[in-house]
Amino acid sequence: MKIHNPFDLSGKVAIVTGAGRGLGAAMAKGLAMAGASVVCAARTESEVSETAQTITQSGGLASAYSIDVRVREKCFDLVAQTASNFGRLDVVVINHGIGGISPAEEIEQDDWQRIIDINLTGCFYCAQAAGKHMIKQGTGGSIIMTSSNASLVGFRGLTGYGASKGGVDQLARQLAVDWGQHNIRVNTINPGYMSHKMRHRGERAGNQGVDEFQLKMTPLARIGEPDELIGPVVFLASDASSFVTGHSIPVDGGYTIF
Repeated sequence: MKIHNPFDLSGKVAIVTGAGRGLGAAMAKGLAMAGASVVCAARTESEVSETAQTITQSGGLASAYSIDVRVREKCFDLVAQTASNFGRLDVVVINHGIGGISPAEEIEQDDWQRIIDINLTGCFYCAQAAGKHMIKQGTGGSIIMTSSNASLVGFRGLTGYGASKGGVDQLARQLAVDWGQHNIRVNTINPGYMSHKMRHRGERAGNQGVDEFQLKMTPLARIGEPDELIGPVVFLASDASSFVTGHSIPVDGGYTIF
């Protein structure tokens, strides 16, 4: 008797945005290890090409796509090109995003708009393109958005970032309601303090006071590593989570327990 592995993604096709480095690169590689064909997308072509090359050199199937998620047509083209090249689309991980630390009273209009445009509006464009295709395809799918534990609790100086990620959480819940009838599941992964490259993380690097506070507030007493998102993303992408939708899953070492 053959036992079905619910985490097996063989035959599935996935898109991962923000896949050039850090969390996105780790998740793209993790999905490929689980058997999925992966389209790695991000703004910097050289970075996503490197991620895709790493996957193919390891025996997986991957391609690279350069995208500015603020351009709606590019998001729809990414989905169309993926479906055309691979024959279908089953999983979309919307991982791109920017940070930035600033006191709320000093946030400039352009900085605020850029964060919202990339983190929230660009997320919606990618989800909308994916959802529309999945509805037409008729076989369901999984859309996974990288949010943050900054959407669940407050952090000093992260007003714009936290607000954008709070919008991502609610967007996932709304789309889960709208598209559940099509067997399209929509969830978020909410990382905590991680060792990946990101603007606000880089600004905090070497700040002993911030690092000590983070460790004190984290039950596991350490920062996270990008590879620690592989398990959650494979779970949400696979049949193992077939009855899970509209949820935000913190991956933060327990920070949001308090």
